[in-house]
Amino acid sequence: MSIEALKNQIPEYAKDIKLNLSSMSNDETLSPQQLWGTFLASALATGNAEIISNIEAAASEHLSAEAMSAAKSAAAIMAMNNVYYKFTGWMEDYRTLPAKLRMNVIGKPGVDKVDFELWSLAVSAVNGCKYCVMAHEKTLRGQDVSLEQVQTAVRVAAVVKAVSAVVAGEKGLSAELAQAA
Repeated sequence: MSIEALKNQIPEYAKDIKLNLSSMSNDETLSPQQLWGTFLASALATGNAEIISNIEAAASEHLSAEAMSAAKSAAAIMAMNNVYYKFTGWMEDYRTLPAKLRMNVIGKPGVDKVDFELWSLAVSAVNGCKYCVMAHEKTLRGQDVSLEQVQTAVRVAAVVKAVSAVVAGEKGLSAELAQAA
């Protein structure tokens, strides 16, 4: 299970996705920890078990146990926060109320704060939370993270989401064809 295994599942019509997966897995804009934590957090955000297991296997070659746990924590906490902050963004009356949700991992993620913020940004992009994307981008830019580094994290998220959609679509198509036969 690996990036190669995922690439092998991507059909010709999605060749651009396959090529992007290959290039993103070799990108040097981010540190290896930042890159592979972004891959892992983004995979978890897709909820696709096959994508998660393949990317987790690849990420385990580049991440410490602490970084693996922190990337998973970023995906978990942002799954909650993305729902909550999308709601408060839509519903103005609730914006001034305290969230009353535990988010301690954001303050003490167990890895460099910039890395955790990149992972949180990527998950927020996958989950489509404008408010969290804006907040994490602002934090990152305030920490002197370059536009290119922020963009790379979101490009990884976009590619992982696309790989998930293609693989899931192909599995669904195969199951549908099997049922018709």
